[in-house]
Amino acid sequence: MSLVKLTIKGISYSQTQNGAYALILNEVDGDRKLPIVIGAFEAQSIAIALEKEIKPPRPLTHDLFKTFADKYDIVIKQVIIHKLVDGVFYSSIICEREGIEEIIDARTSDAIALALRFNAPIFTYKNILDKAGVFLNLNPTEGNPDDTNNDNILTEPETFGDDSDDTNAYSKNTLEELHMLLDEAIQNEDYEKAAIIKEEIDKKES
Repeated sequence: MSLVKLTIKGISYSQTQNGAYALILNEVDGDRKLPIVIGAFEAQSIAIALEKEIKPPRPLTHDLFKTFADKYDIVIKQVIIHKLVDGVFYSSIICEREGIEEIIDARTSDAIALALRFNAPIFTYKNILDKAGVFLNLNPTEGNPDDTNNDNILTEPETFGDDSDDTNAYSKNTLEELHMLLDEAIQNEDYEKAAIIKEEIDKKES
């Protein structure tokens, strides 16, 4: 079976499960998206890995694993989402140490959080993408209106931490105030708040 390379499009609030998020993976050589429901902790861990400037005061679980792996010369070569059963995705982490390759089963959210920290590519099989891939129209006013019906997987996806009310709450702060608030949020390990503040900083600096 042929492998399809994926990139991370973003993290959306899940409209189907309370307290959950949907990780949106994008087909590199195509337009399909692969939405995967993940927990809040995993969403924060992935968001922090994407936001290079947010440095937790204490290592998260995935950061600890990265440090442990570095100490013992373990490298993650790639992650493969290899199975989909009853809506649950199964993944494998392909590791290498001293020229010996090992395959480790993992939850997809954990595998991707680690792939980001190792700069490892993410793949899935074509038949999984054919089965679960969707065309997400992030702007319903453009394109075919029928594209907004994505089998109820997501509706109006939003980037992680991109809540309009929360973002507007920081729109009147100065850059200096925002940087102070960002440092405070990180120290308090409130990474969702930190992601919102960081987004506002990026807007003001752009």
